[in-house]
Amino acid sequence: MAKSNTARIARTEPQPAARAKAQSTPADLDRLIHERVRLAIVSALAVRDRLTFNELKALLKTSDGNLSVHARKLEDAEYITCDKSFEGRVPKTEYRLTALGRRALERYLDHMEALIRVTRAR
Repeated sequence: MAKSNTARIARTEPQPAARAKAQSTPADLDRLIHERVRLAIVSALAVRDRLTFNELKALLKTSDGNLSVHARKLEDAEYITCDKSFEGRVPKTEYRLTALGRRALERYLDHMEALIRVTRAR
């Protein structure tokens, strides 16, 4: 009978930097906010109380369709609200960041800062 050649692996407690890296993996990122246009929308609304569709479109330099699709995803997640009204006969769409959206952005930024710290510590 042949002997088994398996080795025992010592389990050690990870070092603080390794622990931080394990806790801050890219898989943990909020994928909804991580997309460039959605991150830009949420970030813009974090510094302005409200922005109209046209203001966001100009600020982000994107198309109507692209902005609409990304804004809708953020609305569905309840990260932003959309208020539609009319000024005379002209439709007006305004967006606001919700409390949930602000918390999601703060978590996302904290996560990115942790990844940066771990990367720079190497």
